Amino acid sequence: NVSDLMRRMVKEDLMTFEGRPLFPERKAYTVDYELSAQEEALYDAVTEYIRSEFNRAEQLEGGYKNTVGFALTILQRRLASSPEAIYQSLKSRRQRLENRREELDRFLRAQEGHDDEDFEDLPASEREEQDDLSYDDEDFEDLPASEREEQESEFIDGATAALSIDELAEEIGALRGLEEQASDVLRSGNDRKWNELRKLFDAPEMKNPDGTQRKLIIFTEHLATLDYLIENLQTLFSPGAIVTIHGSIRPEARREVENRFRDDPNVLILAATDAAGEGINLQQAHLMVNYDLPWNPNRLEQRFGRIHRIGQREVCHLWNLVAGQTREGAVYKRLLEKLRTASDALNGQVFDVLGELFQETPLRKLLIEAVRYGDDPQRQARLEQTLDNAIDQEHVRDVLENQALETDSIDTSRIMQIREQTEQARAGRLQSCHIKEFILQAFEHFPGKIIEREGGRYEVTRVPGVIRNHAREQGMGFVRDKYDRICFERDLIHLPNQPKAEFILPGHPLLDATVSYLLKCERDITLKHGAMLVDESDNVTKLRVLFYLDQSIQDAVPSTISREVHFIEIDSADNVRDAGVAPYLDYRPATLEDREQIRTHLEQGWPRGREHEKQAVQYANRCLVPPWLEKVRTPRIERIDKVEAAVKERLTKEINYQEELIAKFESQERLARLNKEQAQARGDELQARAFENQERLFKANKERAQERKRQLEERLKRRLEQFERERQINAKPPIVVGAALIIPVGLLRGEQNDS
Repeated sequence: NVSDLMRRMVKEDLMTFEGRPLFPERKAYTVDYELSAQEEALYDAVTEYIRSEFNRAEQLEGGYKNTVGFALTILQRRLASSPEAIYQSLKSRRQRLENRREELDRFLRAQEGHDDEDFEDLPASEREEQDDLSYDDEDFEDLPASEREEQESEFIDGATAALSIDELAEEIGALRGLEEQASDVLRSGNDRKWNELRKLFDAPEMKNPDGTQRKLIIFTEHLATLDYLIENLQTLFSPGAIVTIHGSIRPEARREVENRFRDDPNVLILAATDAAGEGINLQQAHLMVNYDLPWNPNRLEQRFGRIHRIGQREVCHLWNLVAGQTREGAVYKRLLEKLRTASDALNGQVFDVLGELFQETPLRKLLIEAVRYGDDPQRQARLEQTLDNAIDQEHVRDVLENQALETDSIDTSRIMQIREQTEQARAGRLQSCHIKEFILQAFEHFPGKIIEREGGRYEVTRVPGVIRNHAREQGMGFVRDKYDRICFERDLIHLPNQPKAEFILPGHPLLDATVSYLLKCERDITLKHGAMLVDESDNVTKLRVLFYLDQSIQDAVPSTISREVHFIEIDSADNVRDAGVAPYLDYRPATLEDREQIRTHLEQGWPRGREHEKQAVQYANRCLVPPWLEKVRTPRIERIDKVEAAVKERLTKEINYQEELIAKFESQERLARLNKEQAQARGDELQARAFENQERLFKANKERAQERKRQLEERLKRRLEQFERERQINAKPPIVVGAALIIPVGLLRGEQNDS
C-alpha cells in the first residue's frame, strides 16, 4: 500500500499554477493492414496448430496445463510479430522437441518390457523439468522485461501436451511443415507489416520543417523481431542513426544508449523491447510506433509514458500496427477503436486508467479466447460484449471517479504557499541572461565559434575541443562538436520554418561541461584571487568584502541532501551580515579608474584575508546553518519514517509468503520421496525415476524460495540500516570558494555619508 507515499493523478487533470495543462496532448492512431495471401496461409496454419495443442493441453492435469498454454500463447504472439520471430520460434521448438524425443528413446531402450505407451505414465515433471506446476502468463506479466525476454524461449521451446512418443513425433512433423512454410514467407520479402511501418516514415508528423526525419521510438515484443527490424531499418537509415535497448543490455550501457538518443542529432531511431519502457526518460522524442502490441494494457500506457512526460512540449503521436483480419488482431482493433472514441469524449483520460478497465477480465484472456474460439459466433459475440463493457464510457468515468475519491486534495492556502515557494525558487535560480553571457564569453575564452542567427538563437559551428574532451572524460553526457541552433529562452525553442533549437539550461551537457571545465581551470586562481565590484546604490565610504561560501547538508550514507551558496559581507568596521541570495547581481565590475581611486585604502592593509574568511565562516555556522539545517531535516525525517514503515511492511509480507512456499515445497518433496520409495519397493524403476525427478524439482523450488527469503531478509536489514544512516543529517563546515571587494560608489565620489 503506497497511498501515503505516492498520489496517482490522471495526467489530463494536472495543471500548472497558471492553469495550463502540465502534459501535452497525445494522439493514438490504429494502422490496420492486411496480410498477404502467403502470410494469411501461414497465420491460419500456425493458429490451427496452436488451437489443437490448446485442446490437447486441456486434457492434462495440474499446473503443467498452464505451462503448455503459456508456451502456446507466446508462440501466437510471435506469429503476429514478424516472419523472423515465428520462423525462429518454430525452428527452435522443433529442435528442442526432437532432442527430447531422442532422450526418451534412449531412456526407454534401456528399460526392459517397455512400449511406446510407457510415456503416458511419466508425470508432468518428467516431461518438463523446468515447470514448477504453477507458472502461467499471470506470473510472467509481473516479471521485469529483461526476465520476460530471458524466460520466453525456455517455455516456448519445451512445454508440450504430447502424452506418448507417437504424439510427440506427430507434433514434430507438424512443426517441421510449419517451419518450412514460415521460411518461405520470410524469403519472399513481402512483409505487409514492415511495409506499413515504412509508409509511416512519410507521414507529416514524422518530418521536421526541413524534411528530415524526427526522432522516433519503435517498440517490439521479441528479440528476433528487434534484430529483424534493425536489419530492415538499415536499408532506410545509416547504421549510426539507429540504437537499440533490450533486456540483455546492462544498465550502464542502457543509460549510454539513452544519452545518445537524447543528445546526438544523428541518432534518429530507437528500436526497443519493453526494457526501454521501464524507468527511462525518452521525451527527446514525441513519436512512437507499437510494432507489436502488448497483451497487457498496462504496458501500452507504460510505453506511451516514456515520451508523454512532464517537460514534453510537443503533441505526442502513437501509431499501433495491427492486422485486423487475424483473430487477436480483430480484438485489438476493436479495442483501439473504442479507446479512440472514449479518449475523444473524455479528453484523453482513458489512457491513464487502461489497466484498471480490465481488472475483471484480463485482456490477454480475451485475446487467447479469440484465438481458440474465433470461429464460434456465440463466443465471439460474448467476447465483443465483454470488450465493449470494459471500454464503455460510463465504466471509464466510474473508474476515474473512484480514483479521484482516493486522492487527497490540497487546500487553497497550501497551494498558495507552494506557489510562493516556487516563485522564490524561480527568482533565485540561474537566470537565462546570465547563462547566455557565460556561454558567449566562455566560447571566446577557450575558444569556440558561436554566431547569432534569429533573435536570441545561435548557431554553434565549433564547440571547443577541450570542453568536448572534458565531458567525455567525466562522463557528463554527449557534447556535440557543433549545434545547428541553441537558445536560452524556452519560447525560442521552436520558431516557424526554423530548425528546433537546443534549450541550454543547467543539466544540459554543453552548459554543465563548460562550467565544470572552467572551474577545473580557474577555481584555485580566479575565484580565490577575487574580484572588484562597485555597488552603485551605496553612498557610504566603507569598503566591504563579499565571501562566497559553499555549504552542504549530508546524511551518513553518505549523500548530499542539500547544497547552497551563501553570501556574507564584512565592512571595514568589521560588521558582518547576510548578503542575501545573489547580491552580485546589483554590482558592476570595477574599472581601472575605480581601482586606482581606492589604491590608498587597500595599502592600509584591508581586507585582512584569512581573518575575515574565518569571521565569515563563524557567522555562517552561527546564523545561517542552523535554520537551513532545520528546514531540510524536518521534512526529510518525516519522509524517511513514512518510507521505512512501508518498506518494512512490504518486505515482511514477502518474507512470510516465501516461508509459506518453503513449507508447501517441503510437503511436496516429502510426498514425492515417499512415492519414490514405494515404487522402489515394488521394483518399478521407471516410476521411481519419475518420482525422483519430481522430488528433485520440489527440492530445487524449496531451495529457491529459501534463497529468496534469505535475500529479502538481508535486503530488509540493509534497508533499515540505510534508513538509520539517512536520519543522521548534519551540515558540513562551510567552504569559502571565492571573494570580491565591494566598492561603494560613495567612496568613489568622495562622499562622507556613512549613515
